[in-house]
Amino acid sequence: MGRLFGTDGVRGIANKDLTAQLAFRLAQAGAMVLGDGIDRPRLVIGADTRISADMLESAMVAGLCSVGCNAVWVGVVPTPAVAYLTRRLGADGGIVISASHNPVEYNGIKFFNREGYKLEDEMEEEIEKLVLQKCDIECSGVEELGRRINEVKGTRYYIDYLKGTVSRSFEGIRVAVDCANGASYMAAPAILKELGADVRVINNKPDGMNINVNCGSTHPEELADYVREIGADIGLAFDGDADRLIAVDNKGRVLDGDYIMAICAKRMKEEGKLANDTVVATVMSNLGFHKAMEKINCQVEQTAVGDRYVLQRMREKGYSLGGEQSGHIIFLDYNTTGDGILSALQLLESLKYFDKSLAEMRGIMEKFPQVLVNAKVSGTDKDAYKRDAIICSEIERIESELKGCGRILIRPSGTEPLVRIMLEGKNKNQLQFLADNLAKLMESRLGEAGV
Repeated sequence: MGRLFGTDGVRGIANKDLTAQLAFRLAQAGAMVLGDGIDRPRLVIGADTRISADMLESAMVAGLCSVGCNAVWVGVVPTPAVAYLTRRLGADGGIVISASHNPVEYNGIKFFNREGYKLEDEMEEEIEKLVLQKCDIECSGVEELGRRINEVKGTRYYIDYLKGTVSRSFEGIRVAVDCANGASYMAAPAILKELGADVRVINNKPDGMNINVNCGSTHPEELADYVREIGADIGLAFDGDADRLIAVDNKGRVLDGDYIMAICAKRMKEEGKLANDTVVATVMSNLGFHKAMEKINCQVEQTAVGDRYVLQRMREKGYSLGGEQSGHIIFLDYNTTGDGILSALQLLESLKYFDKSLAEMRGIMEKFPQVLVNAKVSGTDKDAYKRDAIICSEIERIESELKGCGRILIRPSGTEPLVRIMLEGKNKNQLQFLADNLAKLMESRLGEAGV
């Protein structure tokens, strides 16, 4: 039996992998699990701007109502808005229809519990079991059917809440915003204008098909050009569901999540808001980020790649800031998941606090070059390299060569017959040479020809 849930909900090509029938069943199962023991449960449901959202939303509302659950539709909103509104409206859970930064042909469904957190594995497995084993789900009688409730103030509630997370006006800052033709197209410009910024916007005309197309946080090149063209002080790029942020300074230089976390961590530490003077980051965060945190006497706790692991560590130890190089940043004092617009506000708050431009604050961190190479290996045993003496010896040699000024990270792919080799250091040519040679060695010993 294959799993429906991946690392971030259920995803697939809309109307092929993720059909209306599957969405209907997921909604029914989600209502049964999240609303267990509750009379007339309520689930908040929102979506991004993909053309398939209408189909999936209709199916999910039908599924919820069929088992006596009220569906509180909040419309097109960022994923983190659903997490917040689930708490704000006192609902029993939340559902987001979105495939985040993926192309338009994809869509996805993710659930939040009543506290606004993504579901634990156990709850996802309960939902999955009900769907995949085709368990009989008893539909409600006419008098017990759920209703669709249109919550027209959802976006307004979210905007007003986010405005309260900062204490400074953004007057005097010219901000260029790339909404990726996605879920941020209404909320992001509105909140920045209301906080006093001079806002210029691109990619804020979604047509159902243009979400993430050569724009947004995964393609910040257009925003970089636009920032230089209009003389903006800063550029802010969101992804399709607005849970990520990538920034651009006034010279058109891109700053990823590591830079944003470093700048915010410095301000939060000085204000006494950085819990335990610690930031949580994944193993992919740049070595330059670690060195920047050392300079301001902050600790960095590392987790596996994935925002769910970052959040898990933050909740376990009470940390307030964590995130990924991709721009998925969690400010746990304010929201329960990564929030691109919240991250943008915290970044602007930091610039105001230091009274410096983003270009000036960029100097907080020297980004080390990174090289990523894939080695194709045979079979399903992608950990075989750990038991090969020759490969292990070469890895040790590379570690010795990079000691003090670089590192090597090796991660088997979770979905492909690949071992990913990442080297980081000061000399990119050296890194490329070492990574290529290690990949060739792995392929010769563990690929088809080496078996």
